[in-house]
Amino acid sequence: MSVAFDPRLTPARPDLAARFLDGKVAAARFVDGEPREVIDPHVPLRRLPSPDAPLDTEALMGERVTVYETSEEGWAWGQLDADGYVGYLPASGLAAPGPAPSHRVSALRTLVFPAPSFKLPPIGALPLGARVAIVRIDGRFALAAAGGYLPAQHLAPVESREDDFVAVAERFLGTPYLWGGKTNLGLDCSGLVQVALAACGIACPRDTDMQEAALGAVVADATRRRGDLIFWKRHVAIARDEATMVHANAFHMAVAIEPIDQAIARIRTSDSAVTSVRRLRA
Repeated sequence: MSVAFDPRLTPARPDLAARFLDGKVAAARFVDGEPREVIDPHVPLRRLPSPDAPLDTEALMGERVTVYETSEEGWAWGQLDADGYVGYLPASGLAAPGPAPSHRVSALRTLVFPAPSFKLPPIGALPLGARVAIVRIDGRFALAAAGGYLPAQHLAPVESREDDFVAVAERFLGTPYLWGGKTNLGLDCSGLVQVALAACGIACPRDTDMQEAALGAVVADATRRRGDLIFWKRHVAIARDEATMVHANAFHMAVAIEPIDQAIARIRTSDSAVTSVRRLRA
């Protein structure tokens, strides 16, 4: 008998499912997945194998993906290793895993140059959180194993961590709101939380309801502290202090800072009240 699983996190369709789900879900056949790595700066993960399908999330360079099917149309159906999200990615943005990433991009966005010179036209750009294998660092430049030179000051060792996820989130101020986005070209409320926490080495689910269920402990009183997560149904914001918060939102169509009480009153007019406030650390 099949068990109900969250389809966002379960690699199962009526015609195909992951081998580890055999006996747990109904599917015509079960397969072992193949490991892949994101080789583009960032790739979309969509709900259906179509460029017009909703964007559920994005995967950044260096992320690992377990792929269960690649279609003739160029779509890879698989599951992200980092947060478990399942969907369709462009197969052209994936490849067999290469050298293990040694560094992560610590700047909001950095450029990739064809040679160690800032005067040359860049050949690419990588977002915060992208992971790269670096062959060597010569002065101000780092040579990537996949080719290209990155500003060394925009990189940090892959095992290093930021110490203030709120400060990371604040760096995205003014970034356009994009449902499913995870870079400074556009992101959504839960994407902002996930990217900021990831920079600090804190595992975080992708969607707001998952985050509310998994992160921190409920704040029982009315106090607010820097780093508290304020949840509504389908929305989340990060408290900067007792009075203000930062969030990606469709009202401003950007990442914005605003007074907490003002935001609560405004969102309440849309028939949505705060569902919880959660604190990640004591």
